[in-house]
Formats: sequence, C-alpha cells, structure tokens
Amino acid sequence: MLRSPFFCFIIFLTLLSCKETTTPSGNSTSVSEEGYLLREKGILNFKNKNFNSAFYNFNKSKIAFETTKDSSNIVYNLIQMASIQQINGDYYGSKETLTEALPFLKKKDIYSAAINNFFGIADKELSIYNDAIYYYKEALRDCTDEVSKQSPLNNIAVVYIQQKRYAEAIPILESLLNNKIIDSVPFRKARVLDNLGYAYFKKGIHEKGIFSLNEGLNLRNKVLDSYGSIESNLHLAEFYSKTDSKKSNQYAQSAYEIATKFNSVDERLKALSFLISNDSGNKNAQYAQKYITINDSIIKIRNNFKNKFAKIKYDSKKEKDENQQLRLEKAENELSLQAANYQRIFFIIGITSLFLLLLYLRKFYQNRNRIEKLETAYDTETRIAKDIHDELANDVFHAITYTQTQSLTKEEVKETLLQKLNHIYIRVRGISRENNSIDTGINYSANLKEMLSTYNSSNTNVLINSLEKVNWESIDEIKKVTIQRVLQELMVNMKKHSDAPVVVLKFESTANTITINYSDNGKGCEKDLIIKNGLQNMENRILSIKGTLTFDSEPGKGFKVKITLPK
Repeated sequence: MLRSPFFCFIIFLTLLSCKETTTPSGNSTSVSEEGYLLREKGILNFKNKNFNSAFYNFNKSKIAFETTKDSSNIVYNLIQMASIQQINGDYYGSKETLTEALPFLKKKDIYSAAINNFFGIADKELSIYNDAIYYYKEALRDCTDEVSKQSPLNNIAVVYIQQKRYAEAIPILESLLNNKIIDSVPFRKARVLDNLGYAYFKKGIHEKGIFSLNEGLNLRNKVLDSYGSIESNLHLAEFYSKTDSKKSNQYAQSAYEIATKFNSVDERLKALSFLISNDSGNKNAQYAQKYITINDSIIKIRNNFKNKFAKIKYDSKKEKDENQQLRLEKAENELSLQAANYQRIFFIIGITSLFLLLLYLRKFYQNRNRIEKLETAYDTETRIAKDIHDELANDVFHAITYTQTQSLTKEEVKETLLQKLNHIYIRVRGISRENNSIDTGINYSANLKEMLSTYNSSNTNVLINSLEKVNWESIDEIKKVTIQRVLQELMVNMKKHSDAPVVVLKFESTANTITINYSDNGKGCEKDLIIKNGLQNMENRILSIKGTLTFDSEPGKGFKVKITLPK
C-alpha cells in the first residue's frame, strides 16, 4: 500500500505541512532562485506522476542549494527524491538518498521525522522489520504534535501485524482510534479501522474484525478515499477466502479494478493472487497469465527506474564535478595571473629596495670611514699633544733650565747637556714611530718586533715569543694594523703605569684564531681602574675586528691581557 505514488505523496505532504519552505526573497541570488524554480518543477512533475522528470528536477535543485549552503532545501529535495525511489520500488537507493540528507539536519524537527519515517518504510518493504520499528520510533520522537505522531504509530502497528505480533499491534491501533484528534481526519480514521479490523481477524477475533473492516471500507467510500479502499477490499478478500470464496472474489475483483485505475501494481498482483486461489475455472488461467505478465513487467520497470535514478544522480554529480573543475581551473588561472603580477611588483620593489639599500650602505660606510678617520686623526693628535706635554715639554724645560744654571764651558756640563738632548731626540723619534703609517706587507713581522723592542731599556726587559710562527701574510691588513696599534698602546701603558722589570709577549696561532698573551710583573692595579687607565680604546679596536680582549690585574701582582681574534 505504501508503494502507491499517490499515498506516499499524501503522507509526505502531511509530514511537512508544519514546515513549508519559503519562497525566495528579492535579495536571493540567481543560484538560489534557480533552486526554487527547479524545486517547483519537481513538485509539479511529482503530482503528475512524471517521476523521472521530478527526480531530475529535485536533484538539480539540491545541487543549486548546495552552492548556497541552504541545508533546509537540500534536505527537502533529498526527501522528495527518496520518496520517488520508494514509489518505484528502489528501497535500497532511497536509503542511500536519505543517508545523504543526514549531515544537513541541524536539529530534530519535522524533517528528521520524515527521514526516519521513510527509513522505516524502506526497511518494512525489505522485510527488515526490527529496523523498521526502530526508525518509526525515532520518527515518533521527532514529531512535535499529536497529529504528526499518528502516522508513525500506525506504521509501527502495521509492522507488528507483519511480524504476527497482533497482541502488540491492537493496543496501539485502539489508542489511536480512541483519540478524538483522529475524527478530524476521516481518511486516517478509516485507515486505522481497517488495520485494527485486520489485526483482530489475524488474532482470531472475527466478529470485531469484520465489523472494523466493514466500518473502515464504508468510511473510505464515504470520504471518496478510492485508493484507500483497495487495502480494505484486499483485507476483506483475505477474510472471506477460506469461508466464502464468492465474497472473497467480489472484494478481490473490486480491489483489482481500483488498483488498475491508480496503476498500483503491487495491489493488482495481490488481488490477482486471491482471484487465482479462489477460482478453479477457466478464468483461473487468465488470472495466472495476467499475474505473470504484470509481475515480469513490474520487475523490468522497477529495475529500469533504479538504473535511471542512479544515472540521473551520476550524471548530475559528474556535471557538478566538471563545473567545479572548470571553476577551479579558472580560479587557478586567475590566481596564477595575479601571482605573476604580484611577483613582477615584488621584483621591481625588491630591485628598487636593494638599489636604495646599496646606496644607503655605500653612503653609510663612506660616512663611517670618514668619521673613523677623523676620530683616528683626533686621537692621534691628542695623544701626540699629551706625549709632548707630559714628556717632551718637561725634558725640554729641564734642558733649558740646565743651560741657564750651569756653565757650558765645562766639559762635564756639555756632556750632560748632550745626553739630555739625545734623550729628547730618542723620545721624539719614538713618538714619530708610534704615529707613522704601518707597513702591512712582508716586513710586518720584523717591523712589529722592532716596535716592541724599542721599549727595552735598562729598567725593562721585553721578551717576544713565537712572533715568527704566525703566518702574517694570511691575515687581513686591517687586523694587522689593529694588532700593532693595540700592542703599541699596551707598551705605552706599561711605560707610564707599570714600571715592570719584565714584559712577556707570547703569540699563538691555530687554524682559525690568533692569540696574543701579554703579561708583566709591574705594579698592577684594581680591575675597576683598568678602563680608567686608557685601555677602553684598545678594547674597542679589538671588538671592531670581532675579537675579544680580557684584562687581569691586581695591585702588586702585575698586569695580564689576553687578545683573541679570528683570522
């Protein structure tokens, strides 16, 4: 009975009567408008029993609403598609379609009730009765009012009848019949009366059974539920099949004629089966031949429908995938062009930025070199002025004073004066040598040793170890200059502050570094005073060539410096 297109359509509209989808607003996109238009075409074709066209329209509408992510209309279309598949006997296909709708359900409502109800119908027709009852009960939970609950309850009772669980079906049907709500929908009341009478009959309660069956048929005829009367006639044909074959044939013949009018093939076959079993005359062969012809035809038709539905879904999916692929390729091409434009822009910006950076760096280093030269010149001038003031000026003053206080005619006075002048000369030459440009060529090692040796005196012994073992030719010129200037400042500092009897300079060379260890046994000083003694400049020089310089000194324990720098 539930396989009838008309009856399925009535049930579906009843289930969804509380949740009618809205028409598109003026702000709807063209895709959404197309989806609504296709949906309305599907409903019209459904009513006119053009199931292939209806299925195609609903499927295309679903795809359109997938684009706009309208989950409500997606579910609506999928339920309609599943109902069409069930009408045409494609129960497995309908379950696949209903399963496709599940991810789009946002909450438990009339849509979820309809889906569960259709799951139950499919499993009932496939004789999977326990699953059918489960889905009907799920539909019952999702129903929001007493009216919508009547259909799942009736369906549960029908499955119980199929399972011969009449004692469980009867109370459900009686409770439905006793509910006053059912009086407002006569065709539902007639259906419950018919199912209750059939359950009484199968239970062996014949008087109640025939009463309810007749009452159900009369009510159906009264409200012009012609299609519903098919089921009533079939139940009455079965009721009289063993007691009154003539009456059974009358009801079976009536069911057959109405089923033929509605093109309800399953009901026609069932009516023919009663006519065949009740008639042993000439018509029996005719009924049997009709049964075979219709049965073979419906199997072919349903298989054809199954293939068509599958092909419609496959072709639509293929078309959707191809369109999506085209859109993807178009988007990729646009992105590629955009990326190429961005690359050109970034390339131009990068080249321009690099050019400006190089100009800035060139200017920066030019300025820095100029500043460094000025600072170096200033430091040199300041140092020379200080040396002249602190050392030469005093010596010259003493020499002048000596000439003024002593008689130059005496040989010993002349000798002493010459010694003083020679000492001044040596000091001037030393200052000159300290501030001369440094030869960083092949004579660097010899010049460095000569410079250090000039600090030898009667009071100070300078010892130089392993200077020649360093491969000075592999060292950068700037580093050579820095090393000589730093050692020069160390020696000057020693002369001024340490009064060291012994100074030791030890050079060490590895594959990647040069280490210079300086130590003397002079006065030493507090570590906090080291920087104040003019050694800050040395540290800055070493740091500028990425080297390290560490001081170690204590009063009375001499002075030590360790210089480490990369080659």
